[in-house]
Amino acid sequence: MDTLAIVILNYNGQPFLAKFLPAVLANADGHPVYVADSASVDSSVSFLRANFPAVRVIELPRNEGYAGGYNLALEHIRTQYGGAKYYVLPNSDIEVTPGWLSPMLALLEANPRIAACQPKIRSYDQRTLFEHAGAAGGFVDWLGYVFCRGRVFATFETDTGQYDDNRQVFWATGACLFMRADVFHQTGGFDASFFAHMEEIDWCWRIQRLGHEVWACGQSMVYHVGGGTLHKSNPHKTYLNYRNSLFMLYKNWPADGWLWPKIMLRLVLDGLSSLLFLKVGQWPDIWAIIRAHFAFYGQLPRLHRQRNLLRSQQTTEVVLYPYSIVWQYFVEKKKTFKEM
Repeated sequence: MDTLAIVILNYNGQPFLAKFLPAVLANADGHPVYVADSASVDSSVSFLRANFPAVRVIELPRNEGYAGGYNLALEHIRTQYGGAKYYVLPNSDIEVTPGWLSPMLALLEANPRIAACQPKIRSYDQRTLFEHAGAAGGFVDWLGYVFCRGRVFATFETDTGQYDDNRQVFWATGACLFMRADVFHQTGGFDASFFAHMEEIDWCWRIQRLGHEVWACGQSMVYHVGGGTLHKSNPHKTYLNYRNSLFMLYKNWPADGWLWPKIMLRLVLDGLSSLLFLKVGQWPDIWAIIRAHFAFYGQLPRLHRQRNLLRSQQTTEVVLYPYSIVWQYFVEKKKTFKEM
């Protein structure tokens, strides 16, 4: 069994592989590098075989998004290659830096309760700023809205070393997610119904309810392009983010009697957020929010079964951020994590 497997999921991402894979290989510290291809229709697989013979290529039969794709890929590594103690899942549009692995592995080795962690994520294009997907570790407020140290909604902090510590967080980003392999497989991996976006937050919530911890490591850093497979301007991204946020909230919220009032309040707040799209004439995004809510209601029987199953298996309640990040950001004008 390998100590660490570096696993990159790819879908039609040959330009990113050509650009970023050499640095991954150069800084792999002897650990195996896998590329799991989700039935790309470009020349990704032939390009990899011709130019990167050291990479172990896994050809998946179809595109099942981030969640389903990694479930298939990591199970393949476990059964066909003997598995690994840890996995790291860098997106194909991640630029790694020298020494990025050793602080992460040291953190995992020092604390067996840590089942997931992440490095600092900076923007590839604006290199001193934190990047949207994860920044320096994420949190979830009491309505299910997510935010990060270094990035709250559209405010991106400059990295001046303010988050160079190692600390426990609520969720670690899927853009560059380190995890204990045994915990991943024991929990059934990601919820494949999410397809993409927030599946890692859902998984982090679930593993904490089993008594594991999630951390951010300030001594490791990578750069992220963002939107490499699905650009942030694509309405389908809006749909997945709003739908999956509701999926996650319903499945994992404690049995305190306040679930449905929160869902109804989310309906109102999500409707108000559509006014931001209306302001700039982005009608497809407004329709995406409406579709996301109808998709959520249509999946309630399945989600209810999942909720009951999780409650029968998991006993540790997880503390969410006790305030509304929407209120603090838009009304109280608190724009950074340090102000919260």
